Amino acid sequence: MSGGNTLESGPPAVAPAETLLEADHLTVWFDTPRGQLRAVDGVSFALRRGETLGVVGESGSGKSVMVRAIMNILPGNAVRPPGQSLRLAGRDILSLTPTERKRVLGTEIAMIFQDPMTSLNPVRRIGIQLTESMRHHLDLGKAEATKRAVDLLNLVGIPEPTRRLRQYPHQLSGGMRQRVTIAIALACNPTLLVADEPTTALDVTVQKQILDLLDRLQTELGMSMILITHDLGVVAGRATRTAVMYAGKIVEIAETVELFDNTRHPYSRALLDSIPRVERPSHQKLDAIAGRPPDMVDPPRGCAFAPRCAYAQPRCIEEEPELSGDAGHQWRCHFPVGTPAGEAARRANIAAGVTATGLATSKAVS
Repeated sequence: MSGGNTLESGPPAVAPAETLLEADHLTVWFDTPRGQLRAVDGVSFALRRGETLGVVGESGSGKSVMVRAIMNILPGNAVRPPGQSLRLAGRDILSLTPTERKRVLGTEIAMIFQDPMTSLNPVRRIGIQLTESMRHHLDLGKAEATKRAVDLLNLVGIPEPTRRLRQYPHQLSGGMRQRVTIAIALACNPTLLVADEPTTALDVTVQKQILDLLDRLQTELGMSMILITHDLGVVAGRATRTAVMYAGKIVEIAETVELFDNTRHPYSRALLDSIPRVERPSHQKLDAIAGRPPDMVDPPRGCAFAPRCAYAQPRCIEEEPELSGDAGHQWRCHFPVGTPAGEAARRANIAAGVTATGLATSKAVS
């Protein structure tokens, strides 16, 4: 299989079949000197076999903490309150013993991190880092593990794989280092691949190569994938479904095409509007979301997005919205985008010149 060829990006075909991963009320708090910070607050979702779930949101929305909770690699000050479950192929991972959980996370779920320079050991050769998990989890001998390592480097498109096994991370380019981390993640044939902003540290051309590679591998190997990103443009055409996170919660989740065509949450709409578009006149100012994310040590009482929202009404300040919609498309908003209630709220704010939270409508995202 040639690593130099990439396929056109597109969402993988998904049978309506069984659920692989199911998170129920996933919650993570951090104890800080200022108090308890709710990084992930009651997140629930299901991931089907062969599906790609895109998870998007600004920095601080809880995306990375959520997937680290799935991988059980949270820092020491993290608190996981009772009342949550995480089921992989029907087994509750959180109820397993540490030894059992480590085996599941080493073989059935794998993760690609944001920055390969920090996830790879700089003083160990690529070959050692690639073969150690195979020898530990798959009980392979040195020669067999080395042969599989060469095959994996070929699979992810690294030339001269045998020579690369003897090199150190600093001897490879950024794109090649990220391909090595992908090869390490695939070493034990996982059924679920978690990619946490895998192209953050790469230039635009290499970003596309890595994303196309993940598309191809996900389809060819039949894995499910969770793709974390801050950019809705990345999940377009790549993710089967997309979940938008804000202030530790999923505020909208739907099939990706449905979410783009019928956006309901104002935050999702704001993220879409902030994507640069080639059809816009040159030098036109990009749309930006006013304000900043909330302080999750002391979050607002009502809707967390209300202070930045063009649709905000007095109800948004007092009452936190619950998930509404149907099983195929859900959102947390009292005045959803594209609905009569949402349009009436937006027009009332434009007429008043200010939203219920005091945001000038000229600065609000519409």
